[in-house]
Amino acid sequence: MNLSLYFLTVLIWGTTWIAIKLQLGVVAIPVSIFYRFALAGLILFGALLLARKLQRLDRRGHWLCVGQGLCLFCLNFLCFYTATQWIPSGLVSVVFSAATLWNALNARLWFGTRIAPRVMVAGVFGFAGLVLLFWPELASQEASHETLLGLGFALLGTFCFSTGNMLSSLQQRAGIRPLTGNAYSMLYGAAILLAGCVAAGLPFDFDGSAAYVGALLYLAMFGSVVGFTAYLTLVGRMGPARAAYCTVLFPVVALSVSSYAEGYQWTPYALLGLGLVMLGNLLVFTKWSPFARRAQAAG
Repeated sequence: MNLSLYFLTVLIWGTTWIAIKLQLGVVAIPVSIFYRFALAGLILFGALLLARKLQRLDRRGHWLCVGQGLCLFCLNFLCFYTATQWIPSGLVSVVFSAATLWNALNARLWFGTRIAPRVMVAGVFGFAGLVLLFWPELASQEASHETLLGLGFALLGTFCFSTGNMLSSLQQRAGIRPLTGNAYSMLYGAAILLAGCVAAGLPFDFDGSAAYVGALLYLAMFGSVVGFTAYLTLVGRMGPARAAYCTVLFPVVALSVSSYAEGYQWTPYALLGLGLVMLGNLLVFTKWSPFARRAQAAG
């Protein structure tokens, strides 16, 4: 069961990036994200109601869900969808995999958690890997402006995602189960997006093409409802540290799909960069550290 949940999470979240790319075009980005999380939130909320698993929240719980909805199901996806306009979706997923480093920094700021030396080493590997992945574009003056915009939005989206994780941690400390928190947060995020779209005067167009509708259904039902459910179930069965290994494999799946669907070209720089990013994530997720070995040798 654990193995099935693990590969299900990797497969779904590793392929959502190309589905995001398919939603770009006719429908405004904020409207597409509103459609996604309004549908996902209603499905999850309804399922919990039918199963009588939906918790009642107090005022503080609702405000935590509002914050999580803003960060996790609104701002970060606005950034990710925007980033995919300028850089391949597979590269966006690589930037997203650096969320573990943002989590370490945010945990320090929010909860005073000490940043382990291996996390700082991982940060160096991750930064070097991103530079190598984007080196062909960064070295080209023609595409550098768009590349930097895409990279900047992807990094900002990852930071918002990490902030949403901190709010989710506060929810769980308050006794709110993840599924209930996600159901409320998705609906709050959709409501914020709706208000923003109305205020900005965006038209609520809809693309009836098979590509758009298929991507919307996939992102709402599989990417949001099934993906989050599978991952949270895995966290409960294996613990968060071991379950988090699946995020290291996201870029491999996403870049493989991007190679086929978007014509992404692998280069020696890209392969080395991907390896450094994954090594950085492994350093964060595992207890291995060169500092620990030196300390044992000295002892």
